[in-house]
Amino acid sequence: MDDSDASGSDVLALAETLYRDAAVELHRVIEALRAGQFGEVRAAQGAIRDLRATALHVLDERGKVDKLRKQITDQVGARGFLDFDGARAEIGRRLACLRDAGGGG
Repeated sequence: MDDSDASGSDVLALAETLYRDAAVELHRVIEALRAGQFGEVRAAQGAIRDLRATALHVLDERGKVDKLRKQITDQVGARGFLDFDGARAEIGRRLACLRDAGGGG
């Protein structure tokens, strides 16, 4: 996947997949350690390191996606909501201009 083609959601999904894979590997290594296979200590350390790095990546991507969602919401209305009072005032102002321009009523 090319970085220029990847959306925030695509990268987030990939990061979550990597996180799950690292968690499965860590679980496998923990089970091996419980079974007395202490040669897996290095693998455990690597799995923990990978899991931590992937978790940070997932959190970073979630933040980016949330930021994009907020930007989209902010484009709909100020601070994420529609200003109905402001819209009513603007409509009233425009109607008053039309009444004044119409002259004859």
